[in-house]
Amino acid sequence: MSIIENRKAFHDYTIEERFEAGLVLQGWEVKAIRAGRAQLKESYVVVLDGALWLIGMHISPLHSASTHVLPDATRTRKLLLKAEEIRKLIGKVEQRGYALVPINLHYKNGRIKLDFGLGRGKKLHDKREASQEKDWAREKERLMKHDTRHRD
Repeated sequence: MSIIENRKAFHDYTIEERFEAGLVLQGWEVKAIRAGRAQLKESYVVVLDGALWLIGMHISPLHSASTHVLPDATRTRKLLLKAEEIRKLIGKVEQRGYALVPINLHYKNGRIKLDFGLGRGKKLHDKREASQEKDWAREKERLMKHDTRHRD
């Protein structure tokens, strides 16, 4: 079950492979995410010291959060993956100029997981082409509906 999606990920990047990772979260963050107060729009995944980190995910704290915790809405959060997967990803990111792009947050067995993709940035003309293809598909669908209505 998806909590939030990063729709811009597929617009800005060509995603070639998808991965799922756990997140190291604080209690107030889990409560806020369950309340739908998270945003992935400006976030990205980086490799630092042999670990993967999610940077820029914004979680708005709830007003009823504990008084002894000082919430940091955009703190850097560690991703939890198997060591073998991390090594594989580090190799691909360093060698071929791939980017690690957050795709969505979802629940799995009661835990919050992050889907992220290994992708290449799209050039402006690629974005235009994808947009034109979507427009044409939409137009074609509209014409087909219109055509089937008037055949009777």
